[in-house]
Amino acid sequence: MDARCLALLLLALTAAPLALAASPKNPGTYTNPLKPRIPAGGVIESCADPMVLRGQEQGDAYWYMYCTTDPLNDADRNAEGKLVFRKIPQLRSLDAINWEYVGDAFQSVPGYAASDAGLWAPEVIYSSAHKKYYLFFAVTDTTATTCKTDSAIGVATSDKPTGPWKFSEQMVVGPRRDTSSQDPCAFLWTYDPDVLGDSVGTESVLYYGSYSGGLFARTVTLTAEGAAAGAEEKRITISNRYEGANVVSRDGHYYLFVSATNCCNGALTGYSVFAGRSTHPLGPFVDREGHSLLDTQVGGTPVISMNGNRWVGPGHNTVFQDAAGQWWTVYHAVDRADPFFEGAAGFTKRPALLDPLDWVDGWPTVRGGAWASDGKMPAPAAREGYKSRSRPKPAQSHLPGAPIAAASELFDGKALSASWSWVRPPDASTYAVADGLLRLQVQKADLFLDTNTASLLTRPAPKGDYLIETRVRLDVPDEGCCFNHAQAGLVLYGDDDNYIKLMNTSMWETRQTEFSKELAPVPAGWGRYGNTVVGPPSRDWTYLRIAVERLEGEARRAAGGDTAAYTAYTSQNGKDWVRGGTWTHALSHPRIALAAMGGGGDFTAEFDYVRVHALRAGERTR
Repeated sequence: MDARCLALLLLALTAAPLALAASPKNPGTYTNPLKPRIPAGGVIESCADPMVLRGQEQGDAYWYMYCTTDPLNDADRNAEGKLVFRKIPQLRSLDAINWEYVGDAFQSVPGYAASDAGLWAPEVIYSSAHKKYYLFFAVTDTTATTCKTDSAIGVATSDKPTGPWKFSEQMVVGPRRDTSSQDPCAFLWTYDPDVLGDSVGTESVLYYGSYSGGLFARTVTLTAEGAAAGAEEKRITISNRYEGANVVSRDGHYYLFVSATNCCNGALTGYSVFAGRSTHPLGPFVDREGHSLLDTQVGGTPVISMNGNRWVGPGHNTVFQDAAGQWWTVYHAVDRADPFFEGAAGFTKRPALLDPLDWVDGWPTVRGGAWASDGKMPAPAAREGYKSRSRPKPAQSHLPGAPIAAASELFDGKALSASWSWVRPPDASTYAVADGLLRLQVQKADLFLDTNTASLLTRPAPKGDYLIETRVRLDVPDEGCCFNHAQAGLVLYGDDDNYIKLMNTSMWETRQTEFSKELAPVPAGWGRYGNTVVGPPSRDWTYLRIAVERLEGEARRAAGGDTAAYTAYTSQNGKDWVRGGTWTHALSHPRIALAAMGGGGDFTAEFDYVRVHALRAGERTR
């Protein structure tokens, strides 16, 4: 994009909003999840990949929301009792909290889509030049090839924000083959479209992609019939980490919001939102620590993750401003107590949630770092003249207090101290204490579901609240694929089927810090293992922390009866810590454990220390 095109693009994207009509009284507060009303009766219980757009035409007082293809609720079934998959439900609201279902965008699929293709991840913008609305969507399967994996991006147009919509005859971005594979049906995932700006003239930027291949950006031109993407695409994230892009402009930067891990794992969904920023809409995007989202040690600053209340898997968000200029994000999440559609265990229900987005030192975070709300909240200023009553209160971080020497270890001798014991002892030749380090050979073994073959070096965990920290180095190559799933780090171990794990992990061409939970027993059809990710590991020493807080009273009940909250922190230098998500778990007599597993004997993990401290609260969360 040359300087002239970029200047025109920025002018279009910063045009003054149109005046809104008079509105009813501000309702004042709301409570998550949003419960859009269905005029025929009932409420919408699932609105995955929610997208919000304020009415763009003169006199339009409504806000609009669009959801990915899914049933509306447990009772949304046909005459045979099967769940109905509605092709992009549409909602509208005068106050951005009380929503009404106004029908589905489509009753069919475009001509280039397979008859059973899903239409996912809607993105709606307005063209001031064409006086039209444009609905972009992902198509899961096309007729362009005989493969079932050839996803694409399509578009439809309408004179109104809720249709009727007319499909463009051409795909905006067609199926893209994975040229690194010999498989003729290997395609890059072409999902989750996002267009820069709510109202544009004819030129903007289109973002799309997902785990397989990463995220990409292209210029896009709006026409009277649809949209045409530029010939050149630019990769903006590494493969196998992110999806669900949403880009907004603020104070001279473009902020890329992206989601990571599994969107749809019931009560163990670890989906979370991260951000990078750039001075150019095509990147490069870097996180708060200056780490690129294209780096092997994957960058990304957490925006929202699970915080220990009932909501897990917050992700695939859209960011917008209310009439008073306060930033908000709408996203889907999973209720741990009600994770699946009734009678369809394994099919995750994802209601829409709304929360204020605050900016701390130029970086976005939901509710000042407190993340998903589960109580009464001040409503957005949905009308001109209203004042936003949202007041950020930065969340506190967890910091080490007094050291607990009896639970700590510096590995400054020539052998393990007597407080350590093995679960499944390894061959003595595969580990050693020397030069102030514990060295463990990475085992071709694992601790994962029914594969419980890895050796764990354990010692009793202290009682009460505490923080455990280690410094670990894993000699997997800094670049390249594929060393799956070589890992080393901390485990808080109850038994082989109940634990919390924070690891420096190799995943395909990426190096990530994975924060996991395994749970048993579980109801029939429910998952046992869930994971999220935190900050990037280092090319040398990676620092890992887990803060452990015992839950009592109402907090324990709100967490579903679990007895402790486990919050992950990672650092590349031991000074600047990235806070990750919080798993809750009822571990019986947990033990602190170290492990090196998931790979072969070609790799070695080194641990510099294990330090345990009493827990104290910090001034604010980063």
